[in-house]
Amino acid sequence: MRGFLYASLITFITHYSFHANAEALEIENPRDPWESLNRKVFVFNDTADRYVLAPVARGYRAVTPDPVETGISNVFSNFLEITTIANDLLQFEFARAGADTGRFLINSTIGILGIFDVASKVGLEKHDQDFGLTLAAWGLDSGPYVVLPMIGPSTLRDGFGVVVDGATSDYSNELNHIRTRNQVKAAQIVDKRASLLKAEDLLSGDRYIFIRDVYLQRRDAAAGVEASGFGEEDFESFDNWD
Repeated sequence: MRGFLYASLITFITHYSFHANAEALEIENPRDPWESLNRKVFVFNDTADRYVLAPVARGYRAVTPDPVETGISNVFSNFLEITTIANDLLQFEFARAGADTGRFLINSTIGILGIFDVASKVGLEKHDQDFGLTLAAWGLDSGPYVVLPMIGPSTLRDGFGVVVDGATSDYSNELNHIRTRNQVKAAQIVDKRASLLKAEDLLSGDRYIFIRDVYLQRRDAAAGVEASGFGEEDFESFDNWD
C-alpha cells in the first residue's frame, strides 16, 4: 500500500511537469506557471481540510490538556530528528549532524522518548532538514510551485523530497500491528493540523496566493536563497507567521 501511494505521488508530480502546454496565459508569478491546476488542487485540499481535518483538530485541541498536547507534539518532533540527521550527513554538515544526534539522544533518554524537550534547555537548537533542502544544497533549483493532493504547498524539487523522506523515514511503518500503526499515523496528522490552527487567523486576501508566497519565502530562507519579496499582494501579517 505504501509503495502504491509513493508511486501515485511520483506519477502526479510527473504529470505536473508535462502539464504546461498552455493556453497563452499571462503568468503573474513566474514560479507558479501551473497556477490554474494548482488552484483546483488547492480547492480540493481546502475543502477536505475544512470539513474533515480541521474540525477533528479543533476537537483534539479542545479535549487535550496543553501539557499533554505539547508532549505528544514533542514525541513526533523527536522522531523526525532522524530525518534531519540523515539530511545533515547528506549535506556534509557533520558538526550539525553531531549536534542533532546529541539532541535526539538526550530527548529520547532524559526527555523520555521526546516528551520533554530537554535538549533545547541545554542549548542544543532544533534544526529542520529534509531531502528537498538536501537537493537544494546540492545545487538543484526549486522548480515550479505545485500543490500536492492531501499534502499541500510544495515545489517540484520538494515534491520528490517528500517521496524520499516518506519512503525512508516513516518510523510508524516499523509497527507490525496494523491498527496501532494507523492510529499513530492519524494522531501525527491531527497533531500537526492542530499546531496550525492559530496560523489561520494570519491568512489575508487571496488564501491561495498568501499560502504560496509564504511557503516559497520560508523554503527559500531554509535553503539559503535570498528572498525575492511578495510583490504587490497584501501580507501585513507575514511577520507573525509561525
